[in-house]
Amino acid sequence: MSMATSSSNSSNIFLAAVLLVFGNVVLGAQASNVHYYDFVLREINVTRNCTTTTILVVNDSLPGPTIRARKGDLVYVKVHNQGLYGVTLHWHGVKQPRNPWSDGPEYITQCAIPPGTNFTYEVNLTDEEGTVWWHAHSEWTRSTVHGAIVVLPREGSNFPFPKPEGEHLIVLGSWYNEGTSLNKALEMELSIGSPNVPRATGYLINGQFGDFVPCSNDTTPHFFVDYGKTYLFRIVNAVVGSEMFVSIADHNMMLVGMDGAYTKPIVVSYLMIEPGQTMDVLVTANQSPGRYYMAAQRFSSEDMDFTKFAHVVATTIIQYEGNFSLTSPPSYPNDTLPFYHDYSAAASFTQQLRGLASEEHPVDVPHNVTTRMFITASMNDVACPNDSCYFGDTKIATTLNNISWEDPSVDVLQAYYRNISGVYTTDFPDLPPVMYNFTGDDLSTSLAEAAAGTSVKVLNYNETVEIVFQGTNLLEGSENHPMHMHGYSFYVVGVGLGNFNNETDPEKYNLVDPPKVNTFGVPKRGWVAIRFRASNPGVWYWHCHIDRHMSWGMNTAFIVKNGDTKETSMRPPPSYMPPCIASKDKSYREISQTLKSDM
Repeated sequence: MSMATSSSNSSNIFLAAVLLVFGNVVLGAQASNVHYYDFVLREINVTRNCTTTTILVVNDSLPGPTIRARKGDLVYVKVHNQGLYGVTLHWHGVKQPRNPWSDGPEYITQCAIPPGTNFTYEVNLTDEEGTVWWHAHSEWTRSTVHGAIVVLPREGSNFPFPKPEGEHLIVLGSWYNEGTSLNKALEMELSIGSPNVPRATGYLINGQFGDFVPCSNDTTPHFFVDYGKTYLFRIVNAVVGSEMFVSIADHNMMLVGMDGAYTKPIVVSYLMIEPGQTMDVLVTANQSPGRYYMAAQRFSSEDMDFTKFAHVVATTIIQYEGNFSLTSPPSYPNDTLPFYHDYSAAASFTQQLRGLASEEHPVDVPHNVTTRMFITASMNDVACPNDSCYFGDTKIATTLNNISWEDPSVDVLQAYYRNISGVYTTDFPDLPPVMYNFTGDDLSTSLAEAAAGTSVKVLNYNETVEIVFQGTNLLEGSENHPMHMHGYSFYVVGVGLGNFNNETDPEKYNLVDPPKVNTFGVPKRGWVAIRFRASNPGVWYWHCHIDRHMSWGMNTAFIVKNGDTKETSMRPPPSYMPPCIASKDKSYREISQTLKSDM
């Protein structure tokens, strides 16, 4: 009996492998080009701010390698995990049509890749065009494991703006003194219910602090330009926990793209870029030949009296080619780089964003909405299990509609596909349990009481969805929440301050040329309205891209059901997915030793 079962299973596995290979051959034939990358993750020692620290990186570089392809191409990335801990990678802004198996978020679509093993991701570039990016999606490993994805127009197509005469890549990052111990420090604070999760001690441009941090002058990145030429700067905000203001001394920037889609061009003196967002800007070298700082500093949407964040300004130098004196320091954007708490500067920038809405890049906003959701994004308290919290009977949490996400032991996608019960529930609510003055002062602490759970929302294929995210001031914790959706881009049809009014605010929606993005902020004490069509079947993660909020529970997932045809249904899984064997606070080496001792 057992031999027959084993033979049958082997045959099924072989057949599945054949079908997978055949499916990939078909996909490869349909793709314009197929690219292959090897990503090797391992710990290395680096020196920053006069201190040597061990960090996990890809291919020995920070940031990691840039993937370059064209719209319609297919990319295979083989990830070799030579680190001590499990890890996953996410292809941020890539839709992955019908293929959530390669999307990457841990406990949502897969479990971590164990050390000493490898896993190959299939990254299918379909309607993305511009700049997107990749990053680890296991706790806060993305602080050092991230890089850019440049998606050029298809062969024979052009940019919807004059072709730039050069290109520069800017990856904004954050620095934690904990290095490879960052996740252990995070887990320790979370386990006792402490609000004191690790905070960044500085910010980076292309892995370097720049001139204003000790021991950093010799490694400040330089970008060389010729007078009169226009350059495309591709900017990725890979910072773990904050929005960033970016400005170039004496130079304006023309925003032309965002999150892998084109925008109506706007000329700005600074950017406000949220964690997870990407922006494409054109910069013309039209100033006197010399050196000019590009500077990036945090925008803190927390209350003005909160100052316990890194005030370090990351810098790089835009340097003109030619003969001129290098004795004077580069010019600094004193007049254009907003202050840390400049809420009005952040709002002013965001309000200018529009989609391109051209014939070649049309806007397709759903008009006949079939599903409406109103979701509060809040700071909350949840009960501590077994009196485990150091600070009392409750611990700090973040929620969506008063539910704080708990990671299951098996990823949601596997449980959904294989009908494994007890992993998640399908009762995520369309409305918060109580309606109140969400943005008011002195809100009752009883409103902050929340529940923890693994609750998801189920959508039928091709439903048209409108979600209004409402920020709250519970526990006086109001701040921006950059919400990111996996597997989709969405249209931002409305944004405002205060409480959303479902009678008057929809009258002001922009249904003509709203920006198409995958990450967008719920304003401090405000709201944002988005729309999308649920046309990508699978399991897709929703979360705040400020990672401390994600770790505290501001997450959920959408399950989008299959359509009626094979082409509108989720693809089957690959022949191998990483096993769900690790605990979050132990390395695989420790787990292996425990298993051996048990045996």
